[in-house]
Amino acid sequence: MKKHCSVLFVCHGNICRSPMAESYFTDLIAKKGLGEQFTVSSAATHTDELGNPPHYGTREKLAREHIPLVPHRARLLTREDGEKYDFILGMDEANVRNMRRILGDHSAKTGLLLDFSDRPRAIADPWYTGNFDVTFSDIAEGCTAFLGYLFKEGLI
Repeated sequence: MKKHCSVLFVCHGNICRSPMAESYFTDLIAKKGLGEQFTVSSAATHTDELGNPPHYGTREKLAREHIPLVPHRARLLTREDGEKYDFILGMDEANVRNMRRILGDHSAKTGLLLDFSDRPRAIADPWYTGNFDVTFSDIAEGCTAFLGYLFKEGLI
C-alpha cells in the first residue's frame, strides 16, 4: 500500500513564497506520478494578505517556468493544521517562530524548507527583495531536497 504524506508550506503573508512552493511541489510530484500520495497546501503566519491571490511576481515567475499556479487565496495557519499535516515547512526563522507559537503542541512538525538541502538557510522574501528568480531557485532546491528526504526515509 502506498503511503500518504501531507505538506503545508508557510510564509508571512501566503502570497509569495509559500504559494510558489505549493505550486512547485505540486507540479514536481505530479510529474513523478506521485500526486495521489500527497496533500499539499500553504498558509500565512500573519493576517496582512488574507483572501488575496498570489503576488503578481509569483504568478509571473511560475508562468515563465511553466509551473501551473495552484488555485489559491491567502489563508491563516491554524492550530488545527498541526493535526492535519505531517510536515509544516516555513521559509525563514521568523515564520518558524510564528508557526510554533500558533501550532503549540504540534510545533515538532515544523522546520525550514531548506533544512532538507545541502545548504540549510532561509528563503528571502521577494516582497522585500523584488527578486522572484532567487526565491524560485531556493524553493526548487528545497522542494527537490525535501522529496529526496521523503524517499530516503521511506516516508512515501
